[in-house]
Amino acid sequence: MHEELSKSIKKISALTVSEERKAILNPLIDYIQSKLNRQQPIRLNFICTHNSRRSHLSQIWAQTMAYYFGIENVFCYSGGTEATSMFPKIGETLDNQGFQIQKLRDDKNPVYEVKFAPNEPPIICFSKTFDDAFNPNSDFAAIMTCSSADEGCPFIAGAEKRFPIRYEDPKIFDGTALMNEKYTNRSMEIASEMYHVFSQIQQ
Repeated sequence: MHEELSKSIKKISALTVSEERKAILNPLIDYIQSKLNRQQPIRLNFICTHNSRRSHLSQIWAQTMAYYFGIENVFCYSGGTEATSMFPKIGETLDNQGFQIQKLRDDKNPVYEVKFAPNEPPIICFSKTFDDAFNPNSDFAAIMTCSSADEGCPFIAGAEKRFPIRYEDPKIFDGTALMNEKYTNRSMEIASEMYHVFSQIQQ
């Protein structure tokens, strides 16, 4: 694990997840535990409307926490109901929290590689639809990170299970004096919940 990221995770570990949120997260914990017990790959696809903010944060932190807790065969993805681009503030926020980020392609839908550890493969991030060929087409959990995607997609083809784990959109603070603080807070909130999820898995 990169040193600065380890420091961030130490802070994250001290954050409290409310009992209400734990109840929302418990079905996902049960799903991951069940897949692990059966020695099956654990595929998690985090879905939001534009695949630009919350779904990327969730994908990256889930993959990172799986590695942190030594849970193997976890493969995290993200997608949207439409493709736009990963919002630049997401990369900036994660960079400040200790990830190493490199832009591989610079166009209207940039491609980033996000590294959480020196010897682990990077997470490849770009905006895509949830059913893009880059994502799994069967045997995965669909994790709905926003209400509009959850309500607008009553059926996710190929998903074994569906989990509504919604987060407030930091987009509402774009261009305001609170923007940096709110993006950092949302990233920390998602990170703390993914920390909780993987800390509960019994190996």
